[in-house]
Amino acid sequence: MSLPVSRLPADWMPAADTLRDRVMLVTGAYGGLGAAVSRAAARAGATVVMTGKRKRQLEQLYDAMLAEGLSEPVIHPLDMETATPRDYENLAEGLERDFGRLDGIVHAAASFAGLSPIAMHKPDDWLRALHVNVSAPFALTQACMPLLNQAVDSAVVFVLDNPDLLARAHWGAYGVSKAALERFVAILHQENDAGPLRVNALLPAPMRTALRRQAYFGEDIMQRPLPDATAAAAVYLLSAQSAQARGAVLDLRAN
Repeated sequence: MSLPVSRLPADWMPAADTLRDRVMLVTGAYGGLGAAVSRAAARAGATVVMTGKRKRQLEQLYDAMLAEGLSEPVIHPLDMETATPRDYENLAEGLERDFGRLDGIVHAAASFAGLSPIAMHKPDDWLRALHVNVSAPFALTQACMPLLNQAVDSAVVFVLDNPDLLARAHWGAYGVSKAALERFVAILHQENDAGPLRVNALLPAPMRTALRRQAYFGEDIMQRPLPDATAAAAVYLLSAQSAQARGAVLDLRAN
């Protein structure tokens, strides 16, 4: 781990106004972590813009959030695998037109095709993972940086994975992409170590998601907690209260 490590304050919990009047963009919004972050940010007062490639699943999350009494989110279908730079520019322009601001991004979208030795790794899966997990977050963040820099306080949160495991055999493109993403976070922070835009990484503890079920197929996934605690930590990083964690990875694993 090349990034400095920070920890979530022991007594910190998001409040109903932690993200009040802020606009937050969540990628991979209908996935396990993405959906939890979307709900947590809405509970904290944010207007949540949810992206993902499957419009129907975004609509199902939209309906569920309204049924739970959460503030109305915004749906913006976006396929991180096929989107062009112009698609990201259109998204940023739409945010500026509709809201006049953007206060944060949580990059929860991820591509993982399963464990495989390099000799058997499908090239298409390799290219897809590197693109969705590294290149697309770069392109989306770059397109949104003018808006983020107009805010008084803004944050971009990148989700990492356990580097102690991903350096091992069979993690292939997913392991390589998360290592590259960590380096991208470090560079982006150095270029934005002052001013309104904060750059952070989030390293979850094991949680109950489809990605973990696919990677650890021998594990009883129901024994793992839901992504709610990780989502609350994402709200912390999106809030001004995390200023001291700027440029660091918020490590949620046990000490």
